[in-house]
Amino acid sequence: MRVADVSRRKEGRLELDIMVSPRSNRSGLEGFDEWRKRAILRVKSPPLDGRANKEVESYFKDITGCKSSVTAGMTSHQKTVTITGDPDAIIVALEKAIQ
Repeated sequence: MRVADVSRRKEGRLELDIMVSPRSNRSGLEGFDEWRKRAILRVKSPPLDGRANKEVESYFKDITGCKSSVTAGMTSHQKTVTITGDPDAIIVALEKAIQ
């Protein structure tokens, strides 16, 4: 599975479907959940007061250099993150970040 399989290209942005695992011992993209068709992202923050969502947004901003925001699934493990910028460049950066 690849990033292109779990994302949608829109004009000037990329929508990425992820599965968040909070309270992890390390942060980072860790492959794909093929059944749910989502990338797996582990974060250290707990899912309290939006801390995990803020870490998700910060993680994708650091990886891609582009503004990112959680646009769906604010209170769920299954989220959609919108990353603003060139979709092709974003996909390349995300592919490099997957462990």
